[in-house]
Amino acid sequence: QNEKELQDVVKQQEEKMLQLIDKSGEVTRLKGEVSQLKRSLQRVETEAKVLWEELRGQEPKADATGVQERVLLRQEVDKLRLLLLEKEEESSRLSSKY
Repeated sequence: QNEKELQDVVKQQEEKMLQLIDKSGEVTRLKGEVSQLKRSLQRVETEAKVLWEELRGQEPKADATGVQERVLLRQEVDKLRLLLLEKEEESSRLSSKY
């Protein structure tokens, strides 16, 4: 009877471990989605900022190509800032780990 109880406990622990693994995978997937949404939000905010600056200081006939070029340049700068922040965070994580 003790052996059967022990087998039941082991089975329950295995089920709990599988549930935790599933939840861990879901958390990782959700973190990826959040990161992607943050990047999208940053891109849209950048576009809005550039367009607002252009509209605020422009004549009625704004150069669409120039505006688009500024949006792209601002996006590149934002991407580079984000990469720098990610590398700095990774570096500090590794430093604190070791």
